[in-house]
Amino acid sequence: MSRRRIFSLGAAVALIFSLAGCNGEMLNQSELLNPSLLTEGASDIARTFDEAVVVLPRQKGLDPLSGKLSSKVIIDHLAALPANWRYSTIVYMHGCTGQGSLAPLVAFAKAGFAVIAPNSFARAFRPLQCRPSKKTGGENIFVYDFRLVEISYALQRMAALPWINNDHLYLVGTSEGGVAAALYRGEEFRARVITQWTCHGLPFVRGLAAPPGEPVLAIVRGDDPWYQPERTSGQRGHCGAFFKTPARSRSLVIDGGGEGAHDIWGHAGALAAAVAFLREN
Repeated sequence: MSRRRIFSLGAAVALIFSLAGCNGEMLNQSELLNPSLLTEGASDIARTFDEAVVVLPRQKGLDPLSGKLSSKVIIDHLAALPANWRYSTIVYMHGCTGQGSLAPLVAFAKAGFAVIAPNSFARAFRPLQCRPSKKTGGENIFVYDFRLVEISYALQRMAALPWINNDHLYLVGTSEGGVAAALYRGEEFRARVITQWTCHGLPFVRGLAAPPGEPVLAIVRGDDPWYQPERTSGQRGHCGAFFKTPARSRSLVIDGGGEGAHDIWGHAGALAAAVAFLREN
C-alpha cells in the first residue's frame, strides 16, 4: 500500500521549522530549500536521479568514467557499447551530507560494476537529518522516507536503460544511506552492502528489511563515534543480529580509525571485502 503526502511549499517549510524547534536547534533556510531549483520543471524525486553520479567501467585497464547520465562523456561511452552489452549495476546511497569521495564508486567500477549514486541533495526541499559537528542524527526523520523513495525511483528509471542488467543489481549504502540500504524492502537486488550503520536504534530505523535469501555485508568501525560502544561490538550489537540469511551474510567490525573516525572506505581491507562480496554474489 502506498501513501501520498501532498504539502504546499509553505506548509512544508512551516512543518520543518516546527520540527527543528522541537529539536532545540533551529535550522536556517539554506538547510531547507535550494532556491535555484524552485522554479524548474522536474520534480524533487526526478532530480535525485537526473543529478546522480554515474561511474562506468572501461576495458583495457582504462580508468572508469564518471559524470551524470546527461554528461557527454557518459553518453558517448554508452553509445559506443555493443547492442547487447549489459552492466551489472550498483545503486549507491550516499551519507547524510552528500556524496563525498568517489573512491568506493571508482573501486566498484574497476571491479566491473556500473554505479549509479542518486543525489538526495538535488532536491529543492532537502533538510539535513544529521549534525556532523555533534555526531548526531534523527532531526528530520522523514528524510529516511526520502531515501527509500530514491531507491525505488532509481530502479524505475534504470529499468528503461538498455545497458543495465536488471537481473544483476546490487545496493550499497553508507551511513544515512546505509540506513536506507538496510530498510529497503524490495527484492530487486542480488545482494546489499550496509556500511557505517549498525541496524540498531529507535524503532523507525531499527532492523534489516532485506528479504530472506539475499546476502548482506555490513561493515562498521569498532570505535565509531556516532554510536554507543555496545552497538559496534559483541555478538548482537550490530547488523549481524538481524541477518535472515546468515550463512551467506557477513558482519565486519573493523579496527578503529582513530578519534572521530566514521568512514570505512579509507580502510583498504573494508573496501576489498566489499568488492569481493559483490563479485561473489
